[in-house]
Amino acid sequence: MNHLPEPWLRGPISGVHPLIAPILYAFQQAREDLARHTEGLADAEIWATPHGVGSVGFHLRHIAGSTERLMAYLQGRELSRAQLAALDAETEPAGPGRDELLADLERSFSEGEAVVRALDPATLAEARTVGRLRLPTTVIGLLTHIAEHTQRHVGQAISAAKLVRMGAG
Repeated sequence: MNHLPEPWLRGPISGVHPLIAPILYAFQQAREDLARHTEGLADAEIWATPHGVGSVGFHLRHIAGSTERLMAYLQGRELSRAQLAALDAETEPAGPGRDELLADLERSFSEGEAVVRALDPATLAEARTVGRLRLPTTVIGLLTHIAEHTQRHVGQAISAAKLVRMGAG
């Protein structure tokens, strides 16, 4: 078992401004927590909705998709047709297995990390807009939301996994 401290306690990230680093810590924490808490779950368990809660699969798919969409806004882009279609598909009651979901999550996080690492800290206060209504925020506002939104859904995925395991026991 890995006994490393949580990512944010592993020291500064080389070459990354300390106001930008928290999103990278959140992604690494999500990777580790989701891998650990989904280990051994069968595909049916990944998509189970115990007591009506969102499935582990939904949360994994949503974290990956929302990260990709929010990164588009961070870059000042509108969502693509593919991103909008993926958003519509997130609530489908079944889908790929754990390994494919974690691979999609890794791809989304890796692409997001590349965007984040390229950010100039001088742009943190720059205006950005989100969604069809073009709601106002800033670069640092988006970074903060991406990190907290990711962790919110990680917690929900962990809870769903625990409920599935309790039902299976």
